Amino acid sequence: MMNFCMLTPSQTNISKFISNDPHLLMLENHCNTIRDLKKIHAHLIKTGLSKHPIAISRVLAFSATSPAADIYYAYSVFTRIRNPNLFMWNTIIRGFSQSSVPQNAIFIFIDMLMNSIIEPQRLTYPSLFKAYAQLGLPYDGAQLHGRIIKLGLEFDPFIRNTIIHMYANSGWLTEAYKHFDKKGDFDVVAWNSLIMGLGKKREINEARRLFDEMGLRRNAISWNSMISGYVRNEHFMEAIELFKRMQAEGIKASEFTMVSLLNACANLGSLEQGEWIYHYICKNRFDLNGIMVTAIVDMYCKCGAIDKAHRVFEMASIRGLSSWNSMILGLANNGFEEEALQLFSELISLNIEPNDVTFLGVLTACSYRRDTVNQAKEYFMLMSERYKIKPSIKHYNCMVEVLGRAGLLKEAEQLIRQMPIDPDAIIWGSLLSSCRNHGDIEMAIEAGKRICEIDCNDSSAYVLVSNIYAASGQFENAIQQRVLMKEKHVPKEKGCSSIEINGEVQEFASGGMLNHEMQDLMFLVHSDYEDEKIQIEQVVM
Repeated sequence: MMNFCMLTPSQTNISKFISNDPHLLMLENHCNTIRDLKKIHAHLIKTGLSKHPIAISRVLAFSATSPAADIYYAYSVFTRIRNPNLFMWNTIIRGFSQSSVPQNAIFIFIDMLMNSIIEPQRLTYPSLFKAYAQLGLPYDGAQLHGRIIKLGLEFDPFIRNTIIHMYANSGWLTEAYKHFDKKGDFDVVAWNSLIMGLGKKREINEARRLFDEMGLRRNAISWNSMISGYVRNEHFMEAIELFKRMQAEGIKASEFTMVSLLNACANLGSLEQGEWIYHYICKNRFDLNGIMVTAIVDMYCKCGAIDKAHRVFEMASIRGLSSWNSMILGLANNGFEEEALQLFSELISLNIEPNDVTFLGVLTACSYRRDTVNQAKEYFMLMSERYKIKPSIKHYNCMVEVLGRAGLLKEAEQLIRQMPIDPDAIIWGSLLSSCRNHGDIEMAIEAGKRICEIDCNDSSAYVLVSNIYAASGQFENAIQQRVLMKEKHVPKEKGCSSIEINGEVQEFASGGMLNHEMQDLMFLVHSDYEDEKIQIEQVVM
């Protein structure tokens, strides 16, 4: 075990010490990966330098908080340090707060309080509030906030900002506003935290009000948070419009903004806008990591450009499981069911372990074909038995669609009744659609009743049952369903479609004139009709 002086060395002493050792200089200036670090660390152990607090602090800092961090390696280094100083405690706490296991930051803080003579200081606490924010535990964070007040640190700007971030990120907006001082010195971090928190809580108009109020004091994070908020709240057009304004003001977008915008284009079905953003990403040399590749593939798939999606997927140097999932789902939803199943087989052959989303894509592919009942059952068993993945309502819904498409309605109904999850309106709706296709009126009525019990305002049940009656010639019963729907004041959802013209998505709803372009279009249609009618009359005469 290593025995250290618990005092933290001064910055001057650190710089002097590092400059006198070539391996520490290499660690500071040329170490880029954990593999590089391990070689340097091994040399420090061999020469005995690893027993010096400055040397081991640099190893700990790189392994815990650098872009190439390996938090578990950092923890193995930390646990071998006897009497770590404040910098070391803060470093390992910060490293865990930024990791996928932020709860460990809190556990180490408790260990520090109980087993170390080193007292936490002001730089210890921000990482803990970030950990609570990541975990979504505002109540526990509030207890730490109480400690901050007792210590007289509540007005420290760094600590206050992380407290606001924790409350806002966890949805405690009232508490966040209590510590947000509009009239004091402007703090862009606090404003950005509130905009992000409001977006998460679907208070998107209030978020935009704060964003506009910031004026020229906005930074790139302000823009990125507002765009992400719009996408999260399904205000896709507003997100794209704000990005255009961001470009006009010369603000550099982040990787997260690009992913948000690709998601907006995917949901709008706006291929032209999506391709422009993809070219922007390439032109500005954004890192095509797993998250970015997934967003690009998903955008192309949802816009129906499956060939382009597949090209991006095949060319990607980094393909995480999410990229495979997007490609499998994209193929399945665009009529390439066989290709989706082949891609799944390729994934398995590469020893990549599938997850619940992977199997959702596979079962979706099966649900579009009549001859895949046995194959779908095999995949369902593979998911639950080999990979120990608990099926969700979406997986069961796919199986109901598979059975329903094959005409196995009784088996589909039995699956719904026996599954360990409460059925929702969607899964009963899938059975109802299958009943319509196969003309089973009795089961359709039962499925329709179940939908109405779950959601009395769901118009689809009334409409589908009415259509089934009409198709079988029972017109009185069909009319009765429509009357019943009217008596219960169930609104029929209007059909809506969209078209992309010159990079802009125009939406049209049935029975409505949403904009002047729609009125112009209708005028042109009627004008053409009238001109054609006159020409025909002249020919006849």
